This record gives sequence, structure tokens and C-alpha cells, in this order.
Amino acid sequence: MKIAITASGASLDAPLDPRFGRAARFIVVDTATGGFTVHDNTQNLNAAQGAGIQAAETVSQLGAELVITGHCGPKAFRALQAAGIQVVTGATGKVYEAVERLQKGELQPSTSADVEGHWA
Repeated sequence: MKIAITASGASLDAPLDPRFGRAARFIVVDTATGGFTVHDNTQNLNAAQGAGIQAAETVSQLGAELVITGHCGPKAFRALQAAGIQVVTGATGKVYEAVERLQKGELQPSTSADVEGHWA
């Protein structure tokens, strides 16, 4: 499974970025191989609007089946659902810790957005 995690840095040791649409980076981890890739999200950091929807398009193009993040707004959540991507919100800590918690069954997909739109 490919998992996209919002990250403030470019390694598995990086802290999770609490924002989905305006995350600094996405780290995509392939749980089958243990490999990962880092993807910059600079184009959405300062977007006036639409950052969440554009970020959802990005992670969809990266082949992610699930997103782990701190928070996700309603438009981004709907866009991810429409792409068939599950969303886990409320995650904290480091990227590798979130992957481990998911694999242990400690993180579950969310059923709705957890913040209002344009959350910064």
C-alpha cells in the first residue's frame, strides 16, 4: 500500500506537518517494500485558495491509497474520497511513527473532515 504522509521535512524522521493542503511536503511510503519518496508541496503553501484540492490531486497522482495528516478540511476530504483515497486525521509525531501506528492498527481512517475550510 502507498501511504502519503504530510511532513515538515524530507526524511522518515521528520515531524508530521499538521496541515494537509498546505503541508511542506508529502512523503509517500510503500509499505510493501519499505521504500519512500519525498515530494515538495511548495506550490500550495501560499495559495490563496484551493490548496487542499490541489494537494489531493497531487497525492492521487503519486498513487497514494491512504493519507496520514494532522488535519484535513472538507473540500480536500471530499476530493480525496472521490479519488478513492482514505484519510487518517489527528496524527502527530514523526513520519515513521505514524506509519508504525497505522501498521499496528492504532490509526483508523476518518469519516469526515476535522477542520473548517481555509484552516491555516
